[in-house]
Amino acid sequence: MEELIKLAAQIGELLQDAGGTVTTAESCTGGGISYFLTEVAGSSAWFDRAFVTYSDDSKQTLVGVQQATLDAHGAVSEEVVAEMANGALAVANADYSLAVSGLAGPTGKNDEKPIGIVCFGWATKVEVVTETCLFNGDRHIIRLNTIIHSLCHLQSYLMSQK
Repeated sequence: MEELIKLAAQIGELLQDAGGTVTTAESCTGGGISYFLTEVAGSSAWFDRAFVTYSDDSKQTLVGVQQATLDAHGAVSEEVVAEMANGALAVANADYSLAVSGLAGPTGKNDEKPIGIVCFGWATKVEVVTETCLFNGDRHIIRLNTIIHSLCHLQSYLMSQK
């Protein structure tokens, strides 16, 4: 946990240096990413709001995911997290956003999407990048790995922009 808080602090420093802000749209992590970002003292300078979009309805009403996208691809898809990331970016008027949706288990598995599948989206005002990962472990480990992966990718992106 200490390492995640240090990572969040580094992200905060990078955002502050760039004069940027970040927001999140989280499904399977239930606000866990935002928790670590706001554990950093002074995070209000670069973090204003987040969206916990656990249900399909909240994905639509809070961050503008289209019903057609949900119908065509399902909530756990790169297409949906791209819309979540872009929607959160717009609603929060942030410079960077990250979005996650996945199956942390132990229930929810189907033939197409196994427990541990997580889709990620990171957006700026000029691009959105998506990725899908498959994590092993129980619900806690899957959610923790999702948080770590999200924050590490954001940190790497911010460092590449220096």
